[in-house]
Amino acid sequence: MTPVLEIKNLQVTYYTDAGRARALDGVSLSLLPGEKLGLVGESGSGKSTMALAMMRMIKPPGRIEGGSVIVDGTDLTQLTDEQMLKARLSKIAYIPQGAMNSLNPVLRIGAQMTDAIRAHDPKASKAQVEERCLASLESVDLKRDVFKMYAHELSGGMKQRVCIAIGILLQPKVIIADEPTSALDVVTQRQVMETIDRVQKQIGAAVILIGHDMGLMAQFVDKVAVMYTGRIMELSTVREMFTDPKHPYAQALIKSLPNLENKGVFQGIPGLAPALLRLPGGCSFHPRCIQVMDHCKTQRPRDSTLAGGRTVECHLYSEKA
Repeated sequence: MTPVLEIKNLQVTYYTDAGRARALDGVSLSLLPGEKLGLVGESGSGKSTMALAMMRMIKPPGRIEGGSVIVDGTDLTQLTDEQMLKARLSKIAYIPQGAMNSLNPVLRIGAQMTDAIRAHDPKASKAQVEERCLASLESVDLKRDVFKMYAHELSGGMKQRVCIAIGILLQPKVIIADEPTSALDVVTQRQVMETIDRVQKQIGAAVILIGHDMGLMAQFVDKVAVMYTGRIMELSTVREMFTDPKHPYAQALIKSLPNLENKGVFQGIPGLAPALLRLPGGCSFHPRCIQVMDHCKTQRPRDSTLAGGRTVECHLYSEKA
């Protein structure tokens, strides 16, 4: 099967008064139609930057400096700004983290959905556009009345589902969900995730779920990519990640999860993630790694492909080791 998404050597840099900060440092991955990938890591690891780079929404002083994002055979990095406007929603869609901040408070929900369709299909009749919007709302378990409501009349979960309805209006090939449940209670979180799961299967899209909730990842995604300082440290199936993580950082993340065997005992990761302006030499995780070797401090590891196709960026699995 041909991948619907291919990211190759994607690089994003922020130019600041204090210097040059590389937020994405050569990220590569691919997704098949219908696949779900979880993107995890500490705050500042590059997860949201990667989502914005895929959507071509990096703002100055940030800049996409290299690489390609190929969706359904089209390299989004090579499109003009006008072509990219057409590609958003039709090829790749973004469900934002804060639904309450992404919906316009002075426009009815229907007007915002209609604008999205009109931007791609200005010749569509009013009846066609309205019916498509209503069908999209119903597909995420919202009543047709929502079409005429304002954002302040909706609950947090309803707002999030409106954002999902807008995201699937034009049946995109790739959906990026950036922490879609972070501001919701646990019951509403489950409803929102079930909604994303259901509509994803309906349109056959690939989904990238960004978040910190490893429990949510375990229930929802097929593969997990662990990010640190703008690089993917490990990429494997969700079962492999939770039962046998390979990279020391992935192992530390899994060990930090609470479990029933050690009630009340919490294990964190020692140290802090480094500032992007002052990354350590060699492997960027080496100051916090309990398995550090001498050459970890001077040589940056390359991706090693292990059995089953999982990739790990660590000297422990390189040919030299």
